[in-house]
Amino acid sequence: MSMLNMLHRAGILARTSLTYKLDSPRAVAFSLTHCSKEESANQNDNSSAETLDTPKVEARPVISVETSIEYMNSDAYKQTYGDEPVWKPYKRNHKGMFPPKKTRRTCIRGGNISTGNPCPICRDEYLVLDHRNIKLLDQFINKYNGEVLSYSKTNICQKRHKELLVALIKAKDCGTITFDLPIRQYDYSEWKPTNN
Repeated sequence: MSMLNMLHRAGILARTSLTYKLDSPRAVAFSLTHCSKEESANQNDNSSAETLDTPKVEARPVISVETSIEYMNSDAYKQTYGDEPVWKPYKRNHKGMFPPKKTRRTCIRGGNISTGNPCPICRDEYLVLDHRNIKLLDQFINKYNGEVLSYSKTNICQKRHKELLVALIKAKDCGTITFDLPIRQYDYSEWKPTNN
């Protein structure tokens, strides 16, 4: 808004029949707030008309699980990650010499990546954590004892780690991931009393 327009509005306000005398700073401040309210009301009217006409576009496309499984078996995946897990080449940025104990809460806010160095799952939109995507879930399981790898080792964000745990539980319930239960040999004679 130009300065002449503000002064013109201040003059109009001063000439109106007010019960108190307006000083010039108060008049300019009043005209600025009044004009900003009018402009915001006009913008809201225009934006509401635009939202009715055009649908909202998401920032990140939603990839299906089937597309993710095809991507895991494609040459593009092999060229990007090779034979290593997706979290292996990732380097986490942090302040100071020692990394924080927990990773960030989430990398994606409002459909957009909110950090400069997103976690290994959030940076590649074709990696979908689902109980049917077995090849991806196997990368987060320790091959020696069958436990889930910690987020401090894999460096995935807290939100994706929770999704990973849910997907692993579903996969174990559906039987798509096999796991061995530890077999323990007990000596029951220690607890069973002997009858003499």
